[in-house]
Amino acid sequence: MIPYQPIAAPDALLARRNPVAKVAAALVVSVALIATVDPVAPAVAIGFELAVVPLFGVRYAALARRAWPLLLSALGILCTLVLFAAERTGSLLWQAGPVEVTTGVLVTALGMSLRVIAVALPGVLVFATTDPTDLTDALVQNVKAPPRFAIGALAAFRLVPLLALEWRMLSLARRARGVDAGRNPLARLRLFGSTAFALLVGAIRRGTRLATAMDARGFDSGSPRTSARRQRFTGADAALVAGAATLAAGALAVSVALGTFRPLVG
Repeated sequence: MIPYQPIAAPDALLARRNPVAKVAAALVVSVALIATVDPVAPAVAIGFELAVVPLFGVRYAALARRAWPLLLSALGILCTLVLFAAERTGSLLWQAGPVEVTTGVLVTALGMSLRVIAVALPGVLVFATTDPTDLTDALVQNVKAPPRFAIGALAAFRLVPLLALEWRMLSLARRARGVDAGRNPLARLRLFGSTAFALLVGAIRRGTRLATAMDARGFDSGSPRTSARRQRFTGADAALVAGAATLAAGALAVSVALGTFRPLVG
């Protein structure tokens, strides 16, 4: 099995907080920012989130390596909305044939892109600074989640890195048997589909064996289970959640004060 390790310094101020508190703080910020589509609130939130990254014990370069798919997705959303949005309100900024870029569509696209980053970045920080075993223990002890569900999710999370390795092994095995698409895009597409199906079948088989093994070890018995490591929810953890709520409220307040607040509904 490929181990998963957090990339944060374990003695950092926020990295050592209770995993449930970190997840709750991330959810508070994310849910609050979903309420608006303007670019100001998520921009303010991103600024605060980047400012507290050192408190999690994470280097900005390491965070960038983890978050580059997020940045790529935000850029894709920005380009898609700018080029293909149906409503073209505001003054015209640039035109090339049928493509018109207006102030209204640019503000909307920028707001959506920044909101994706602002909503997802707290989650990236949480999982970059949290050991999955600690998160499972905290869910069972503090949230009273069913142990079968929590430990099953932990096992699935631990097995996720195996998918990339197994994909590579399947590709190498097919290439060794002479099954190679070469430069033919249609053949590449067919090969991709068959490899993905084989990976799915292998994942289902592994999950079935894992579920059977967990049931054999008493996870389906309903008997109370003990935890080897205690996860305590302290006042500092509650302060982290309160700080996240303050951050979300502050970002929305700045947006309202500047007159840019645009609610998602209404």
